[in-house]
This record gives sequence, C-alpha cells and structure tokens, in this order.
Amino acid sequence: MKLKPLSDRVVIKTIEAEETTKSGIILTAAAQEKPSIAEVIEVGPGGMVDGKEVIMTVKKGDKVITSKYSGTEVKIDGVEYSVVRQSDILAIVED
Repeated sequence: MKLKPLSDRVVIKTIEAEETTKSGIILTAAAQEKPSIAEVIEVGPGGMVDGKEVIMTVKKGDKVITSKYSGTEVKIDGVEYSVVRQSDILAIVED
C-alpha cells in the first residue's frame, strides 16, 4: 500500500534515535531522546489552501524537523508514518 498526500500535506517517517552514545554507552529505551528528525517519504502537490497559493518547498528524501505534536500518525504494512502539513515542518536538515 502507498500513501499519496493531498494538498499541502507531507508523509514523513521518523528517523530512529541512536542507541549508543559517542563514547559507546548503550542507552535503554527510557533514556533515549525522542527523535525529532524525520525523512520525507511523499509530498502533496500544493495548490490553493484556505484561499492562499501554497508552493511545496520540501521534496522526497529531505530530512526535516517537525513540531513535536503535529500531524496524524498512521501505520501501513507495519511501518509508522506521520502525515503533516508543510507549515508544521520547522526546518530542512542539510548535511
């Protein structure tokens, strides 16, 4: 099954948190920080949203930071995704 977002929505997948520190200490699940970076899986076409033209600036494969409680979580084929509005994306992470 494939998700195709509509309007100004973006499908993202959270990137897993590191399980070990740089010094090699293994962290338990409770001690790990919640990941805040996600990868863009699919991008909607943009267009008119609430009477305003929305041009999509993120693209498939981008790594982004989103608002902590934004979007709708969905699970497809055992994989968890979030569907967010482009306006909920705070930044694009560049290497």
